[in-house]
Amino acid sequence: MSAPSRRRTSAAIALTAGITAGAALMLTACGPDDPTSAGSTAPSATATATATGAGSGSGSGKGAGKGSGAKPVVSTSPVLNGTGHNGLTISDGSRYVVMNGTRVDFGTAVRDLSWSPDGRKAVFIDGDGDLATSNPDGSGRVVVARNPGKQNWSHPTWMVRTADKQSGLPAADNLFFAVRTANGVSKLYGVPATGHDATPEVLSLNSESGEDIKPLPQSGNAWPSAAGTYGTAVYANPGTGQVYIRDDNLRQQGAALTHGSEPTLAPTQDQDIVFVRSVGGHDHLFLEHSTDKGPTFRDLTPNATTDYTEPAWSPDGRTIAARTPDGIATLPSDGSHAPVTVSGYHGLPAYRA
Repeated sequence: MSAPSRRRTSAAIALTAGITAGAALMLTACGPDDPTSAGSTAPSATATATATGAGSGSGSGKGAGKGSGAKPVVSTSPVLNGTGHNGLTISDGSRYVVMNGTRVDFGTAVRDLSWSPDGRKAVFIDGDGDLATSNPDGSGRVVVARNPGKQNWSHPTWMVRTADKQSGLPAADNLFFAVRTANGVSKLYGVPATGHDATPEVLSLNSESGEDIKPLPQSGNAWPSAAGTYGTAVYANPGTGQVYIRDDNLRQQGAALTHGSEPTLAPTQDQDIVFVRSVGGHDHLFLEHSTDKGPTFRDLTPNATTDYTEPAWSPDGRTIAARTPDGIATLPSDGSHAPVTVSGYHGLPAYRA
């Protein structure tokens, strides 16, 4: 039975306790070399933050779409910047990406940045609203696909799939992203990651087979997140309020998973998902853990007194970064202790391997 089938069979199971095993807080090194260490403060960015750009993403959580708008930093006080040598990066729509304890000038506005699975390339929406890739320092920028105008492109994610010689399934190296047209219709698109001025195509969103299976919504979808080596992705639909899974292994199929928004798929092969759900007036982070008997769910922020949105997994699957009104916080992916603010910079968190 495929992962979507196992998940759908147990979709009606009541919210239960999730995984309880502890996990060590470990991160991988990344980013341009810089002597600034993790947890230190960064110099004032007054003289450098001068570009303009759009806010982050199109998610439905309270923190979504509230990037800095690339406003110049006017404070002369140091800003907490705990991105040193741990893989965490922050993009806010300006031309500067916070990473490795410093701020890297990409030469164009950078919105909704994410990384290739091997960490060698960044993908983002640039200052012209186009889909672009570059090296980690912003050099070697390639416009993979050009926005025709009057569209809002958002939240690109890298989908890879290894070749399966036994089944004849070819390897895949694609970029998925959301497109909202001028009339407000949002759909998911895909394009080869190696493309140059390529034409994106609407992603197929076929449901799994079986009796009484309802077709999946083809519009209103946003916030795609792909991970692993089997071509798996998750996404949200603000209209239905649901998180969905899209499986592209052997044959493309998908299913609704749970109520929530802004999902992110674990980089490991267990297909765990962290997503946002409102509880008691705040946005909480929930973990869906897949088991042979069906999914279990756990509130990772049960005592939240603020909003946690736009989650991102560390490459080793042990840490979650999330956006808060105070900046970026991290917590163990098993929820073994409360979130800790690691950066005063505001923007979309992402991890580079």
